Amino acid sequence: MPITNKVMLITYPDSLGKNIEELRDVLNNDLKGAVGGIHLLPFFPSTGDRGFAPTDYTKVDPKFGDWSDVEKLGQEYYLMFDFMINHISRHSKYYEDFQQKKDKSKYADLFLSWDKFWPKGRPTKADVDLIYKRKDKAPYQEITFADGSKEKLWNTFGPEQIDLDVRKKVTQEFIKQTLNQLIEHCADIIRLDAFAYAVKKLDTNDFFVEPEIWDLLAQVRDDIAAKGAMILPEIHEHYSMPFKIAKHGYFIYDFALPMVTLYSLYSGKSERLAHWLKMCPMKQFTTLDTHDGIGVVDARDILTPEEVKYTSQELYKVGANVKKKYSSAEYHNLDIYQINTTFYSALGDDDKKYFMARLLQVFAPGIPQIYYVGMLAGKNDIKLLEETKEGRNINRHYYTREEVAEEVKRPVVASLLKLFTFRNTEAAFDLEGNIEVETPSENEIRIVRMNKDQTHKAELKANLKTLDYQVLADGKEINF
Repeated sequence: MPITNKVMLITYPDSLGKNIEELRDVLNNDLKGAVGGIHLLPFFPSTGDRGFAPTDYTKVDPKFGDWSDVEKLGQEYYLMFDFMINHISRHSKYYEDFQQKKDKSKYADLFLSWDKFWPKGRPTKADVDLIYKRKDKAPYQEITFADGSKEKLWNTFGPEQIDLDVRKKVTQEFIKQTLNQLIEHCADIIRLDAFAYAVKKLDTNDFFVEPEIWDLLAQVRDDIAAKGAMILPEIHEHYSMPFKIAKHGYFIYDFALPMVTLYSLYSGKSERLAHWLKMCPMKQFTTLDTHDGIGVVDARDILTPEEVKYTSQELYKVGANVKKKYSSAEYHNLDIYQINTTFYSALGDDDKKYFMARLLQVFAPGIPQIYYVGMLAGKNDIKLLEETKEGRNINRHYYTREEVAEEVKRPVVASLLKLFTFRNTEAAFDLEGNIEVETPSENEIRIVRMNKDQTHKAELKANLKTLDYQVLADGKEINF
C-alpha cells in the first residue's frame, strides 16, 4: 500500500492481542480511523531483545501468525518492517554454519572479526576508548569453533546479536536479498535498525563513519529502488546527524521531540519547543515514545545542558514510578543515554498534560508515530519490569484483546483517538505544505499548518502552563 501522511502505530505483533490476527481486529474496530500505517516490530523467529536478534527473515514466528496475516495488514495499512543492518542472531543458520566450518563456511565473511580488524599490536586502550559503544567494555564476543579454536567477533549489542561485516560481498548480497523479500511481503518502509553502528573503520569511533555511511545508505536505497519502497535510517544521537541524512533526501526520525516536549510541559515554557519545530524538516517521523527508552542525548544543544539536567531530574520527580535504577545495569539497561518509562507516566499519569503532548506532536512537522502503549495512555508496567528485570519492559505491557476494549473507553484515550482521526483526515497536514510557529508569551505557543496550495489551515493555540488550548480547522473550532 502506498505510504500516506497518516498516523503510524508502533507495535509488537503480540502487544495488542496475542498475535497479528488479534492486532488486525483491534485496528479495524477499537482503533478504527486513528491509524493509517503500522510499524510492526520484529515478527521473525528471534533469540533475544524482543525480536531484534532475528534468526531468519524468511519466516514469521508461528506464535504471531504467518505471512498471510502480515499481508492482510498490508492491504489495509502502509507497513514498516525492521532490518537489523548491524547484526543477526548467533543462532541463525549463517552463524551456526560459520561456527561449524570456520573459514570454509560460505558465510565466513558475513561476520566482522574483531581479531582481523585490528593491525598487530592493537587495539590499544585508546582504540577501545575511542569506540562509541553501548556498554562499558570492548564490543566483542569470543566464540569457540567446532574444532576448538577461538576468535573474537564484533558484538555491539546483546550477546545474541553478532555484528555483520557490511564491507563484504556476501553481506551485501544478504542485505539485498533480504530487503527485496521483505518488500514482496508488503513492506513499504524498511527501518534500518542500528544503522549508525554498521560501518567500522580504523582510527574512528565506529559510529556514523563518513563517507562510508553514505555509500552504505546509497547501496541499500539502490537495492530496493525498483520495488518502490523507502528506507528509514534509525539513529539516536545529536540532531545534526539525522539532519545530514535529511539533506540527502531521506526521511528521518525526530527523536529530540520527547525530551523537548517534557521540558516544555514541566517548565510551562514554549520557546525551546517553538525553536525546534521551526528547525525540523517535513520529511520525518515524529515520536514521543518507542519500544526503547526516552532519548536524552538526542536533545543536546536544542536544550541547554542545564535544561537537559532539569528535565531528567523532573522526570524522576514528577514521573509516576520512574526511578533511576530502572535505567541502570541492575535492570539490564544497555543504553546509558535513555530513560525507561512510558510517556504517560513521565507526565505523572496526568491526562491533561498527556493530551497536550500529543496535540503538540500532531501539529509538529512530519508524520506522527504513536507507540501502542502511548496510544492507550499506558502507565509504567512495574509488574512486568520486576518479573523480567529488564528496564525497557516498563514500557512494553502486553495488552489482551479484552484489555484493549476496556482501555479505549477511558476519556483520555477516546480523545486521543479523535485527535488522531482528525490528523488523518485534515488536509492542512501536508508534508509539502507550510508551518508557522509563534510564541505570543513565555507560556504560549501557536502552530499553524497549511497545505501546499494554502487552501486549508489547521491552527493550535496552547498555553503550556495552564494547559488550555484551542484547535481550529479552516476557522472552525474542533473539540476532542
